Amino acid sequence: MQVDRNLVVPGPEGRGLPAWVPGHVRDYFAHIVDGYPLREVARSGGGHASTILRRVRRLEQRRDDPLVDEALNSLEAVSRRGHPANNKGSNPMMMQKFPDTVATDAEIAREGRRILRRLCESGAFMVVAARMEKAAIMRETADGKPVRIAVLERRFARAFALRDWVENTRRGKINVYRLTAAGKSALKRLLAEEQARPGAPGFSPDPDPFRAQHAVPGERDIHVTGYASARRMRVNLGESPVTALARRKGRDGRPFLGADLVAAAERLREDFEMAQMGPRITQNWDRFLTGGRNGTAAHGISGAAGPMAARARVAEALRDLGPGLGDIALRCCCYLEGMEAAEKRMGWSARSGKVVLRIALQRLKVHYEARHGSLSPMIG
Repeated sequence: MQVDRNLVVPGPEGRGLPAWVPGHVRDYFAHIVDGYPLREVARSGGGHASTILRRVRRLEQRRDDPLVDEALNSLEAVSRRGHPANNKGSNPMMMQKFPDTVATDAEIAREGRRILRRLCESGAFMVVAARMEKAAIMRETADGKPVRIAVLERRFARAFALRDWVENTRRGKINVYRLTAAGKSALKRLLAEEQARPGAPGFSPDPDPFRAQHAVPGERDIHVTGYASARRMRVNLGESPVTALARRKGRDGRPFLGADLVAAAERLREDFEMAQMGPRITQNWDRFLTGGRNGTAAHGISGAAGPMAARARVAEALRDLGPGLGDIALRCCCYLEGMEAAEKRMGWSARSGKVVLRIALQRLKVHYEARHGSLSPMIG
């Protein structure tokens, strides 16, 4: 028997759970509430039974979180009330405690844009207590007395906790929640979706909200051909592992990678990208229409001369770095591999790759200064 994931739990929106409910929660309801075997749930989702079991156990452990436990109880109460066949086993007291507490997708998106912004502020956190009808967003002040900056309905706070946007950092009579990395990514996606909506003011810098949630917008001085001085441009600081590592600071409070080392990494990456440009591999009809032109560019330079020169510069730089340093520079700067993935592929110990990468970039900077005189202007 195939289990339709949209029909697992009857609910207020059609016969399934709301669209905002994560997939692992749907698997949990299918197994715990509806009683489907793990193998059937895994078969319906194209996964493995052990994966579903881990998801169920993880969610059971998270029920120690008051908001997560209330969210699961409210979803179960509403789903049972919405389906006559399940009303026999429903708990009237639980249904009275959680009346219609399931929020819609549009409401969560609206409250997410409002509340997650406030939680991104320095020293901001959310507090929830058993007798509080609503959650309060607080912010620490210089004198140590927190002030309230926003109020959130409890049903939205439950949805935030269930979607891992906030995590419980202190439990007791008053529970404290703080924003997670998933919450920050969700805020970026929600803001990108709002900007991409027709009729929204301004324009969207990225039409793909899911790609925008991983972006780290910022500004950087970039040398452009034709301009005497550097121009300040908006860039994605999270595009490369090098730029992500450059935002970290060492024990002395300075950036782990200086601007000159980042420029050296970008120079190597630009040469690497240019080296991928080759002559056209599709049929060239120009020679049939122009009486046998040889297809060369102006001044007799072939279209492949640029990529060949870039390929030679990359090979020269990696040859100067040597084994080890050249490998980590190629993986992180050119292939954009994460530091953990590069360390595993190279067989190095954890947290050692960033030190080797910094040494490689220092050597790369010396190479470019000795070979080309400076790191700028860039080639493009």
